[in-house]
Order: sequence, then structure tokens, then C-alpha cells
Amino acid sequence: MVQFQQTHFNAPFAALADTTRRGVLEQLARADASITDLANHFDMTLTGMKKHVGVLELAGLVTTEKVGRVRTCRIGPCRLDEEMEWISRYRAVWDARFDSLDRVVAELKRKDTLPAARRNRGRHE
Repeated sequence: MVQFQQTHFNAPFAALADTTRRGVLEQLARADASITDLANHFDMTLTGMKKHVGVLELAGLVTTEKVGRVRTCRIGPCRLDEEMEWISRYRAVWDARFDSLDRVVAELKRKDTLPAARRNRGRHE
């Protein structure tokens, strides 16, 4: 089996796969926050939050800046444009498949609503 990998997609998708990291992004969309603030908000240890922020930072979704003892986090430069384009292509494929399925279901329903005599006419001849 051939495996197709686009490694530059792996980091953002992996980062977004976690509920906490998506929550961190939602928080940072509202306002910049320190790792301590984020850890308190999500009721987790500083070490745990640092790991989550590190994953987001590697994906380009978050940037951090250390001033004194405080590390401030903000939304990063990754806009997910390529990822959205990739998702859009697959959405188009699935939309076409569901449209086709809808047509099959509609045809089956149409045949099911035909009078019984008309449906059975071709069977006994």
C-alpha cells in the first residue's frame, strides 16, 4: 500500500486533534495569555500546559515570548490555508458522493411508491 504523507500537514493536524489545544487557541483568539493563566484556566499543571503550548508552537499556531519570568502566548502565523484547501478538496469529493447517494435513495423511494400492480407487472410475464 502506498502511503502519501504531507509532513507539513502533520503538525497542525496533530495540534488541532487535542481538545485542550483547541481550547488554548480559542482563549488566545480572545487575548494573549501567559502559560500560567492558561494552566489555571484549564486546571492543569504548568508542565502540562507548557507541553501543549510547545505542540502548538511547533505547528506555527502559537508564538511565545518570554519577558522576565513570564512567557506570554499569542496566536501564531500559521493561517492553515493549505490545510483548509486540502480539506476543501475532500469535502467536494464527499459532497459528490452524498449527492449520488441521495439520488439513489430518491429513486428507491420513487420505485417503492409505485402501485403494487405496476411494480409486479414485469415479474410475472
